[in-house]
Amino acid sequence: MKLIDSHAHLDFYADDLEAILTRAREAGVEAILAIGIGEGPDTMHRALDIAKARPGIYASAGIHPQEAAHATPEALAKLSTLANDPKCIAIGEIGLDYYHVDNPLPPVQHAAFTAQMKIAAAAKKPILIHCRTSELATPAAKEKFEHGNPDAAWDDLLRLIGEHWTPHGLGGIMHCFSGTPEQARLSVAAGFYLSFAGNLTYPRSITIREAATEAPTDRILVETDAPFLAPIPHRGKQNEPAFVAHTAAALAELRGISTEELATQTTQNFKRLFPTTA
Repeated sequence: MKLIDSHAHLDFYADDLEAILTRAREAGVEAILAIGIGEGPDTMHRALDIAKARPGIYASAGIHPQEAAHATPEALAKLSTLANDPKCIAIGEIGLDYYHVDNPLPPVQHAAFTAQMKIAAAAKKPILIHCRTSELATPAAKEKFEHGNPDAAWDDLLRLIGEHWTPHGLGGIMHCFSGTPEQARLSVAAGFYLSFAGNLTYPRSITIREAATEAPTDRILVETDAPFLAPIPHRGKQNEPAFVAHTAAALAELRGISTEELATQTTQNFKRLFPTTA
């Protein structure tokens, strides 16, 4: 069985990266997409450095919505340079985050998101989307971001994608998909794949499991979002790419297929979206 972890923050592992990669290979993980947001634009190149030094690892680069205020002309120019490297196969994770009260205001996030979509379109690279709503946020964050609409992040995201991305036909991934079945349908219609992470295995993730069950077979992926969101039975521990096998098994059970079939399908889907990895 061969799996691909479509989203892992490999540069967040300070001292044990090689051991983590060894365990991933032993678990059947044949490729990893290392996410290049770093700790902000100054370090978003670190994932690409890791990927260029190792086979089977690919990279993205992008400015996370929490860092949108730092999407300066200089940072965007750096992103453009990284985007043109052959081992940088995607731009992201980018998008909107209306959860943390200290995140930039929506207009600032929208501007950074739009600018990065333009860079991705110029480089002809898919995008990796981060979307976090204010549904479970503090009252202060709700007041700042949602204005009575807990789905404001999704509504704004899909509107901006429709205006600035879908016409290019380059597609992308809804990373750690945590929306509703309807938001999943709208995402697929906009050209996106749905990537499911460890929170799929959590007991309260009923809506996510509904979306995962209904998603088209040719649009599903699995990821860890390591070192975050470790799946059951490792919940509460540091996540790592080897654990994508648990999420794959959970997704396979939901869809009534074997884990081997799920692994084959998600690997084919990843390589269809990113032909240079085939």
